[in-house]
Amino acid sequence: MSRPHWFSIRKELTPRRRGVLGILAFVLPLAIWSAVSYVPWIWHPMIKVTDAGDVAWLRVGTLIDRKEFAGAAASTTLAGGRAPEGYRANPIYLPAPHAVARALYTAFTTKPVLRGDLWLHESLGMSLRTIFWGFVISSAIGVPLGILCGAFASVSRTAEPFVDFVRYMPAPAFGALMVAIFGIHLEPKIAIIVIGTFFQQVLVVANTVRKVDCGLLEAAQTLGAKRRHLVLRVLVPASLPDLYNDLRILLGWAWTYLIVAEVIGVSSGITFFINQQAKYRNFDNVYAAIVIIGIIGLATDQVLAFIGVRLFAWKNPRPSRLRSFVIGFLKADGVLVKKFGRSGGPAPAPHGQKLAAEAGLPSSGV
Repeated sequence: MSRPHWFSIRKELTPRRRGVLGILAFVLPLAIWSAVSYVPWIWHPMIKVTDAGDVAWLRVGTLIDRKEFAGAAASTTLAGGRAPEGYRANPIYLPAPHAVARALYTAFTTKPVLRGDLWLHESLGMSLRTIFWGFVISSAIGVPLGILCGAFASVSRTAEPFVDFVRYMPAPAFGALMVAIFGIHLEPKIAIIVIGTFFQQVLVVANTVRKVDCGLLEAAQTLGAKRRHLVLRVLVPASLPDLYNDLRILLGWAWTYLIVAEVIGVSSGITFFINQQAKYRNFDNVYAAIVIIGIIGLATDQVLAFIGVRLFAWKNPRPSRLRSFVIGFLKADGVLVKKFGRSGGPAPAPHGQKLAAEAGLPSSGV
């Protein structure tokens, strides 16, 4: 069987190709960043001064625009003075990859500049608490309301117009109001996460519940299920795998509001660390903090995806080693299966019929 084309429409790639493309997704941006940082003739619009010469206003280590440096060198030479020297460099806001990699370690081990400032791990802990409680509160209200909107048209027509109206309002616009209500510490930041996530959550969950096959509801009604059972025992279980994936995506949405939320009231968390390091012009630490946010978000998403595959195995079929062994055994020992099918013995269980079908062998047909 030939492998699918790299650009086959709606067809899955082989595991090897998925792995290669997953690695390239990170390698290509890193390669571009490295080229801009280490190859002298690519960009490098600044000059880092190594010798000020006879230019009084220059200092060793200063970054200066190349045109301005060239003008200063030319005028100094014409005046008979010693021209300044330097080498091409990038702006201070674009550190090299190795500097950011070093900062990923030193940012955790370097003592805060000012007494009373938090260490990086303390700032991260505060940010994680903000995200956690904001998303938990939003989900505790938004998921049940979304399920009701998806199940009952009357609830949908009552709640969704207002939800649809508010979701277009930028969450930071409520910042001053949240400070007036909750004070200047952690509470208004959590409130901004809730506002930024809740209204999207209601609509997404409602839309997911509406996608449940109506045949399931009709079958349950035929069996005498009441309205409450239709919601709790049909709609919710049928939509649960997709609801889980929706929450994964919405958790990423909540992360996008973190930086805005943490500047409301007293600046805190990872945002405070980023702003402080930018003020001290330690942009390698700024990049390191941004990378840490990305790593935490990606790791959280992958862990939740891994758990989801195990929780909802019927939605994400991945044959276990035992299952693969049984199918291989049936293929290798097909005589026993055929003999069992003609023996007049008890009919195989449905799962056994499925295994035989996957192995390409006839079942008993009973």
